[in-house]
Amino acid sequence: MENRTANDLLRKVRKIEIRTRALSHQIFAGEYHSAFKGRGMAFSEVREYQYGDDVRNMDWNVTARLRAPYVKVFEEERELTVMLLVDVSRSGLFGTRSQSKSDMVAEIAAVLSFSAILNNDKVGAIFFTDKVEMFIPPKKGRTHLLRIIRELVEFRPESQGTDIGAALQYFTNVMKKRCTAFLMSDMLDVKEDGTPRFEDALKVAAGRHDLSVISITDPAEKAIPSVGLVNVRDAESGRSAWVNTSSAKVRRAYSKWFEDVRGKAREIYLRYKVDETEISTDQDYVKGLMNFFQKR
Repeated sequence: MENRTANDLLRKVRKIEIRTRALSHQIFAGEYHSAFKGRGMAFSEVREYQYGDDVRNMDWNVTARLRAPYVKVFEEERELTVMLLVDVSRSGLFGTRSQSKSDMVAEIAAVLSFSAILNNDKVGAIFFTDKVEMFIPPKKGRTHLLRIIRELVEFRPESQGTDIGAALQYFTNVMKKRCTAFLMSDMLDVKEDGTPRFEDALKVAAGRHDLSVISITDPAEKAIPSVGLVNVRDAESGRSAWVNTSSAKVRRAYSKWFEDVRGKAREIYLRYKVDETEISTDQDYVKGLMNFFQKR
């Protein structure tokens, strides 16, 4: 039984590797490179001052020694550190189409990881629920990449809830140098009035890092289908309730609540200049990621 489970896991990891590696080579490598090129500046050389140079880059030591104005020249750093912040809470198991939200997250994370490796970047990951479940420090190389993919496929969290703010705070504390980060979650971590609970933590993280949000949704989360009286259970809290989905009023109220939640989250992303894209489980994530890259 254990061997069969291990073999199933290896086949699933291999399948994701083959598909996402091909996509990264054929489609995403160039787009990723253009969208997430190095933001930092590294010192390159000193040269004599030329008209139009920024006086803030003057090298006063060399200027004094040579008795002529010299400036420091900087080049853009191409190498990045990429961090994947992955929501592994129980709500990720939900999916009414060909795959669950967690399956889609695994593939998207793998594509981003392969694209980063092709760009000679380091990749790390933070898996979180209502607490940080695992931290994988950023490294380079295929072996490290396959470890991340394997963990994405087989990881079983201790908790079931979601606390995006706690994950962002941990990320900000552990990553001191500026990096590129992708937060992958359904982003349904809200107060009773539908306001996101993670605003303060997102503000700090976005101020220190190049943070993007990839929101994973399912069609049934946006609009409840009319299937009569059903018992709905919250996968994270365990609470359940009977809902009359045949009622148009009930369906409209839920759809309005969902759109209000999404709208409030997008206001926060705009406020703190965080790029966001929404990808549904009934869509081809390839198109969604391409559009996301091209918008940057």
